Amino acid sequence: MMRKLSNAELKRKSPEELKQTIRNPVIAVLENIRSAYNVGSVFRTADAFLIEAVYLVGYTACPPHKEIKKTALGAEEVVPWKHYKLMVDAMNDLREAGYKIFAVEQAMDSIPLYRFHDLYRGNIALIFGNEIKGVEQNTLLLCDGCVEIPQWGFKHSLNMATAAGVVLWEIIRMKADSLS
Repeated sequence: MMRKLSNAELKRKSPEELKQTIRNPVIAVLENIRSAYNVGSVFRTADAFLIEAVYLVGYTACPPHKEIKKTALGAEEVVPWKHYKLMVDAMNDLREAGYKIFAVEQAMDSIPLYRFHDLYRGNIALIFGNEIKGVEQNTLLLCDGCVEIPQWGFKHSLNMATAAGVVLWEIIRMKADSLS
Protein backbone atom coordinates (compact mmCIF):
# COMPACT_ATOMS: atom_id res chain seq x y z
CA MET A 1 0.00 0.00 0.00
CA MET A 2 1.32 3.42 -0.91
CA ARG A 3 1.57 6.22 1.62
CA LYS A 4 3.18 9.62 1.70
CA LEU A 5 6.52 9.87 3.48
CA SER A 6 6.74 11.92 6.64
CA ASN A 7 9.13 14.84 6.92
CA ALA A 8 11.39 12.70 9.14
CA GLU A 9 11.50 9.95 6.48
CA LEU A 10 12.50 12.50 3.82
CA LYS A 11 15.73 13.17 5.78
CA ARG A 12 15.74 16.87 5.01
CA LYS A 13 18.97 18.67 5.76
CA SER A 14 18.99 21.53 8.23
CA PRO A 15 20.30 24.94 7.08
CA GLU A 16 23.44 24.20 9.10
CA GLU A 17 23.93 20.83 7.36
CA LEU A 18 23.42 22.47 3.96
CA LYS A 19 26.28 24.87 4.64
CA GLN A 20 28.59 21.86 5.02
CA THR A 21 27.21 19.96 2.00
CA ILE A 22 29.08 19.81 -1.29
CA ARG A 23 26.82 21.27 -3.94
CA ASN A 24 26.53 20.38 -7.62
CA PRO A 25 28.83 22.62 -9.73
CA VAL A 26 25.96 24.30 -11.57
CA ILE A 27 24.98 27.95 -11.28
CA ALA A 28 21.66 29.34 -12.54
CA VAL A 29 22.01 32.90 -13.83
CA LEU A 30 18.76 34.86 -14.12
CA GLU A 31 18.97 37.80 -16.54
CA ASN A 32 16.37 40.57 -16.16
CA ILE A 33 13.55 38.36 -14.90
CA ARG A 34 10.34 40.38 -14.53
CA SER A 35 8.47 38.08 -12.16
CA ALA A 36 9.72 37.68 -8.62
CA TYR A 37 7.49 34.59 -8.46
CA ASN A 38 9.64 33.02 -11.19
CA VAL A 39 12.77 33.96 -9.23
CA GLY A 40 11.36 32.27 -6.12
CA SER A 41 10.52 29.17 -8.11
CA VAL A 42 14.10 28.96 -9.39
CA PHE A 43 15.40 29.24 -5.82
CA ARG A 44 13.19 26.33 -4.84
CA THR A 45 14.41 24.25 -7.79
CA ALA A 46 18.03 25.19 -6.99
CA ASP A 47 17.53 23.93 -3.46
CA ALA A 48 15.89 20.69 -4.62
CA PHE A 49 18.81 19.85 -6.92
CA LEU A 50 21.46 21.25 -4.57
CA ILE A 51 22.99 23.51 -7.19
CA GLU A 52 25.85 25.76 -6.17
CA ALA A 53 24.20 29.16 -6.50
CA VAL A 54 21.75 31.46 -8.21
CA TYR A 55 23.07 34.67 -9.75
CA LEU A 56 20.55 37.47 -10.18
CA VAL A 57 21.40 39.99 -12.89
CA GLY A 58 20.03 43.39 -13.87
CA TYR A 59 16.55 44.21 -12.63
CA THR A 60 15.85 40.65 -11.44
CA ALA A 61 14.33 40.85 -7.95
CA CYS A 62 16.54 39.84 -5.01
CA PRO A 63 15.74 38.48 -1.54
CA PRO A 64 14.28 39.59 0.71
CA HIS A 65 11.20 40.03 -1.43
CA LYS A 66 7.58 39.11 -0.66
CA GLU A 67 6.91 37.35 -3.99
CA ILE A 68 10.22 35.45 -3.94
CA LYS A 69 9.48 34.30 -0.40
CA LYS A 70 5.99 33.13 -1.40
CA THR A 71 7.25 30.70 -4.06
CA ALA A 72 10.71 29.85 -2.66
CA LEU A 73 9.27 28.79 0.72
CA GLY A 74 12.57 29.44 2.49
CA ALA A 75 14.91 28.18 -0.25
CA GLU A 76 16.11 31.75 -0.79
CA GLU A 77 17.60 31.56 2.71
CA VAL A 78 19.66 28.40 2.09
CA VAL A 79 20.69 28.66 -1.58
CA PRO A 80 23.75 30.89 -2.04
CA TRP A 81 23.07 33.84 -4.34
CA LYS A 82 24.70 36.98 -5.69
CA HIS A 83 23.34 40.02 -7.48
CA TYR A 84 25.10 41.70 -10.39
CA LYS A 85 24.05 44.91 -12.03
CA LEU A 86 25.76 43.90 -15.29
CA MET A 87 25.85 40.49 -16.98
CA VAL A 88 29.45 40.99 -18.09
CA ASP A 89 30.54 41.19 -14.43
CA ALA A 90 28.72 37.97 -13.56
CA MET A 91 30.23 36.22 -16.58
CA ASN A 92 33.74 37.43 -15.72
CA ASP A 93 33.39 36.04 -12.19
CA LEU A 94 32.08 32.73 -13.56
CA ARG A 95 34.96 32.37 -16.02
CA GLU A 96 37.51 33.21 -13.31
CA ALA A 97 35.95 30.44 -11.19
CA GLY A 98 36.33 27.94 -14.07
CA TYR A 99 32.75 27.78 -15.32
CA LYS A 100 31.64 27.19 -18.90
CA ILE A 101 28.70 29.47 -19.63
CA PHE A 102 25.67 28.46 -21.67
CA ALA A 103 22.53 30.39 -22.50
CA VAL A 104 19.26 28.48 -22.40
CA GLU A 105 17.87 29.79 -25.64
CA GLN A 106 16.55 28.86 -29.07
CA ALA A 107 19.45 29.96 -31.25
CA MET A 108 21.46 28.92 -34.28
CA ASP A 109 23.66 25.92 -33.45
CA SER A 110 22.06 25.43 -30.04
CA ILE A 111 22.62 22.04 -28.43
CA PRO A 112 19.51 19.96 -27.72
CA LEU A 113 19.27 19.40 -23.98
CA TYR A 114 19.32 15.60 -24.36
CA ARG A 115 22.78 15.85 -26.05
CA PHE A 116 24.31 18.45 -23.77
CA HIS A 117 26.05 16.07 -21.36
CA ASP A 118 27.70 14.18 -24.21
CA LEU A 119 29.53 17.39 -25.09
CA TYR A 120 30.06 19.31 -21.84
CA ARG A 121 30.95 18.28 -18.31
CA GLY A 122 32.45 20.06 -15.35
CA ASN A 123 31.41 23.41 -13.89
CA ILE A 124 28.46 24.84 -15.80
CA ALA A 125 26.61 28.15 -15.59
CA LEU A 126 23.22 28.33 -17.29
CA ILE A 127 21.72 31.70 -18.21
CA PHE A 128 17.93 31.97 -18.21
CA GLY A 129 16.55 35.08 -19.86
CA ASN A 130 13.64 37.45 -19.60
CA GLU A 131 10.16 35.94 -19.88
CA ILE A 132 9.39 37.84 -23.10
CA LYS A 133 12.74 38.64 -24.75
CA GLY A 134 14.80 35.66 -23.62
CA VAL A 135 18.56 35.94 -23.19
CA GLU A 136 19.92 39.25 -24.49
CA GLN A 137 21.79 39.05 -27.83
CA ASN A 138 24.85 40.74 -26.29
CA THR A 139 24.90 38.04 -23.62
CA LEU A 140 24.63 35.26 -26.23
CA LEU A 141 27.75 36.57 -27.95
CA LEU A 142 29.74 36.08 -24.73
CA CYS A 143 28.55 32.52 -24.04
CA ASP A 144 30.38 29.28 -24.74
CA GLY A 145 27.21 28.00 -26.40
CA CYS A 146 23.45 27.60 -26.14
CA VAL A 147 21.40 24.72 -24.89
CA GLU A 148 17.81 24.33 -26.04
CA ILE A 149 14.82 22.39 -24.76
CA PRO A 150 13.36 20.64 -27.83
CA GLN A 151 9.69 21.56 -28.24
CA TRP A 152 7.11 20.50 -30.78
CA GLY A 153 3.95 22.44 -29.92
CA PHE A 154 2.50 25.69 -31.18
CA LYS A 155 4.16 28.15 -28.78
CA HIS A 156 7.73 26.83 -28.72
CA SER A 157 8.20 28.44 -25.34
CA LEU A 158 7.88 27.56 -21.68
CA ASN A 159 7.43 29.66 -18.59
CA MET A 160 10.91 30.76 -17.52
CA ALA A 161 10.75 28.94 -14.17
CA THR A 162 9.42 25.80 -15.86
CA ALA A 163 12.28 25.91 -18.37
CA ALA A 164 14.76 26.31 -15.51
CA GLY A 165 13.26 23.29 -13.77
CA VAL A 166 13.49 21.13 -16.89
CA VAL A 167 17.07 22.14 -17.71
CA LEU A 168 18.42 22.01 -14.16
CA TRP A 169 16.84 18.60 -13.57
CA GLU A 170 18.30 17.18 -16.77
CA ILE A 171 21.78 18.60 -16.10
CA ILE A 172 21.81 17.24 -12.53
CA ARG A 173 20.37 13.89 -13.67
CA MET A 174 23.09 13.56 -16.30
CA LYS A 175 25.79 14.41 -13.75
CA ALA A 176 24.39 11.78 -11.35
CA ASP A 177 24.19 9.17 -14.11
CA SER A 178 27.82 9.76 -15.05
CA LEU A 179 28.86 9.06 -11.43
CA SER A 180 26.93 5.76 -11.28
